Amino acid sequence: MRSIIIISTAFLFFAACNSAGQNKTVTVTTPATISDSALLDTVQYYSIKYFTEGAEPVSGLGRERFHADNIYPDDDKNVVTSGGSGFGVMALIVAMERKFITMEEGVQRLEKIIHFLETADRFHGAFPHWWNGETGKVKPFGKKDNGGDIVETSYMMQGLLCVRQYFKDGNEKEKALAARIDALWKAVEYDWYRNGKNVLYWHWSPTYAWEMNFPIHGYNECMIAYILAASSPTHGVPAEVYHEGWAEGGKIKQPHTVMNLPLQLHYQGNPVNAAPLFWSQYSYLGLDPHGLKDEYTDYWQENTSQAMINYKWCVNDSLQYKGYGTNNWGLTASYSVKGYAAHAPNPKDDLGVISPTAALAAMPYTPEQSIAAMKHWYYDMHDKLWGQYGFYDAFSETDNWFLPRYLAIDQGPIPVMIENYRSGLLWKLFMSCPEIKAGLQKLGFTSPWLAK
Repeated sequence: MRSIIIISTAFLFFAACNSAGQNKTVTVTTPATISDSALLDTVQYYSIKYFTEGAEPVSGLGRERFHADNIYPDDDKNVVTSGGSGFGVMALIVAMERKFITMEEGVQRLEKIIHFLETADRFHGAFPHWWNGETGKVKPFGKKDNGGDIVETSYMMQGLLCVRQYFKDGNEKEKALAARIDALWKAVEYDWYRNGKNVLYWHWSPTYAWEMNFPIHGYNECMIAYILAASSPTHGVPAEVYHEGWAEGGKIKQPHTVMNLPLQLHYQGNPVNAAPLFWSQYSYLGLDPHGLKDEYTDYWQENTSQAMINYKWCVNDSLQYKGYGTNNWGLTASYSVKGYAAHAPNPKDDLGVISPTAALAAMPYTPEQSIAAMKHWYYDMHDKLWGQYGFYDAFSETDNWFLPRYLAIDQGPIPVMIENYRSGLLWKLFMSCPEIKAGLQKLGFTSPWLAK
């Protein structure tokens, strides 16, 4: 089995100098130029290390955050995340497919993850946002958010269904893993999270019941929850839940134009211009937006417009933030100069903070613009932005703010969407699920996958 070993360019340069007889220490501040394909390999490889070398050892899941400076809020170093880890299991598929790790190592890691999910706290089949990775007990995300989170669960299930499809025709051990994933999937009570209404509710707590009171209306990052709810073979919901809840009885359709680019949907919270880029990414790591249409929009066009609006906003840089331009763009939810923020292309939510995951995970929509940003950050800003798990979560040249910190939910989409750009691998796996095809048909979608 082929192995890919990626060594730091500083080491390669040092070794080359030694081989030439120059026995002295050499400091390299700019990486050697490599092909775009090799750079994509490098970015994927190091991003995936967050979920391999950086995984919490008991659960095998991705930690909510990693701080290379070892400064953590509330001593939460061992807190693991369900949604970010869902992206992480998709990244493990990429790692196996590209031979960054062996199939055997991938299976071993996934067996540990599945065992944790089978034994950790669940709430009507749904996972909480956070667990303590060492004990499997829920770690409250907020005072009343100490139970099931159907959105974060859906991010995990999107990833697990890809794993199921990847292994369903494998050897005995791989088929057994696929069967265990199938049982977890069928145990999620999507119908419970309706709370008796034609809408999905984000949270349920065993102590606070429905007090969080957060019905999920579109358009935002949560579409995958409705797709999976409609697709569940055991706890499915009728089409009315999607059309009356998510689409608000058709009110979701509000055609408008931003920066000469068409958008068809009403964005929750009424963000000016467009939303943070994670809205067009999290639900589409497995759900292929190519040719995906319902009565409300064409999702490839909608998502591409979102990405291009984000890009054009940064290029225009009307707020005069340092560094913004054609090779330095991308606004999404991430760490910020002060805490955490959902950065977006408008005067209120653009804080001068660029999040590399925004542009990198938009690569299927904006390949030329995303690759330009990737090359600029890797070659020109390497010392400030690159660490043991690839590009740091966010930075601001305006505030001279560069912290060596990572978030699972930002790190995971990078290798997954790069892979979808390169091969469409995760899209092929998720869209091959017979339940997903049936669910999309139930909701009135069209997609090239429905004819396959």
